[in-house]
Amino acid sequence: MAVRSVRSTVASPVVKPSRTIPARTSLYLFTRAGGRCQLRGCNDYLLEHHVTKKRGIYAERAHIWAYRPDGARGHPEGEFDPHDIGNLMLLCPKCHKLIDDNAEEYPVDRLKRDKSEHEARILRLTETSPDLTTVAVVLRGRIASDPVTIGLHEIQDAVLPRHVGERGLHEIDLTGFRDSDDPAFWSVAATEIRDRMSNFYSTKFEEGKPEHVSVFALAPIPLLMTLGACLSDKVPTTLFQRHRETQGWVWKESGPEVQFRSGMLREGTDPTKIALLVSVSGRLGLADLPPGIDAAYTVYHIEPDGRDPHLGLLETNATLEAFRRCYMGLIRAIDATHPKLNRIHMFPAVPAPFAVAMGRDLLSKRDPGMLVYDYDKAVGGFAARLEINQR
Repeated sequence: MAVRSVRSTVASPVVKPSRTIPARTSLYLFTRAGGRCQLRGCNDYLLEHHVTKKRGIYAERAHIWAYRPDGARGHPEGEFDPHDIGNLMLLCPKCHKLIDDNAEEYPVDRLKRDKSEHEARILRLTETSPDLTTVAVVLRGRIASDPVTIGLHEIQDAVLPRHVGERGLHEIDLTGFRDSDDPAFWSVAATEIRDRMSNFYSTKFEEGKPEHVSVFALAPIPLLMTLGACLSDKVPTTLFQRHRETQGWVWKESGPEVQFRSGMLREGTDPTKIALLVSVSGRLGLADLPPGIDAAYTVYHIEPDGRDPHLGLLETNATLEAFRRCYMGLIRAIDATHPKLNRIHMFPAVPAPFAVAMGRDLLSKRDPGMLVYDYDKAVGGFAARLEINQR
């Protein structure tokens, strides 16, 4: 008897999904991406043409794990839904081609990180309230001869839940001032800061005159203190710090709140001569003072309480506020103890927002002047640079 072959009626356990991405998934993807390219560093808006501004969909929906096993970043064997929202990115055509033609440079982990960071940023930005605007004052100088850059997207992330409008950026660019060894550099750069800030509070920005100010500043400390002296104490102001480990400006929501202590290191023979060492980013002592600060000078100091000074000490805004309380408490105590004092010789090793606060918190008609020194590698020590808050 002949045996007939019988076709199996058992369905294969592996069902290849349709090539078509479901409409609901596409809606989620566009919404979570904010209509922008999700590859880090691009952010192009994909719902209008970049030249003509004609409305349309100029986006491509890209798979992180490839749709096909032999595609770029092919998925290993096993059950897998290529159209899962977590496996899709919204990209411009150029970035889509880039990641698929260079799959080794754009592995799955990197693309998932870019997608996650982008969607988290869009979520935070859409949580902002329209009445929470701020004007960003950005001071950019040179650090160790290298120009500083501060991107608008970094600023927007840091100021949340506030936001900076299209005309809410006030930039002071000192990166063209190159020769900090020239004594004229300091006076010219300080004049530029004062000139740029002279009409700042009467300028109409996005929503009118500034009602809240956010400060992003990286420059030599004497210039940071100069900027601080130009900031009003009558307008709410938030100072931001670039964090070394993330290179971002977002204040940590939790972390150690460092306290500070102050005291006298040496009593001098002339009550009108005062020096102040501020050790936060690094430790300073009497040996760091230049020869001109001799035994006639009484020397005070501020340092972290129970912590060693170091570059990563400032993590939270609470630490900044603790420093400000200690700093102004000492300034007022010095002024009361030395009534004939005209100015303090200031030797700071501090993070940028500390320096800005040290200038801003001084009252011009009440507090002594400050002759601010900067560490100069060329001479191997501190050199006097700028005087602020002149009495």
